[in-house]
Amino acid sequence: MSIGARRSTDDDTGSIPAPRSAADAFKVSDDQVQKARLVVAKNSSDSDDLRELLDMLGLISSNPDQPPPVAR
Repeated sequence: MSIGARRSTDDDTGSIPAPRSAADAFKVSDDQVQKARLVVAKNSSDSDDLRELLDMLGLISSNPDQPPPVAR
């Protein structure tokens, strides 16, 4: 069995989810994006730290003319 392959069992509860692809990173809901922004905001030391963290996570765009990479 390959790494990340899912074993077939009679009871799938508690099974390990399949690995996510790079494309899955962009499949997030508006609610997930908002919650992530709030968590980052609560844990930032100042406005520069907040801006840098949100940019690194793709939750804001480093270029004001473009939308953030992760948004729905």
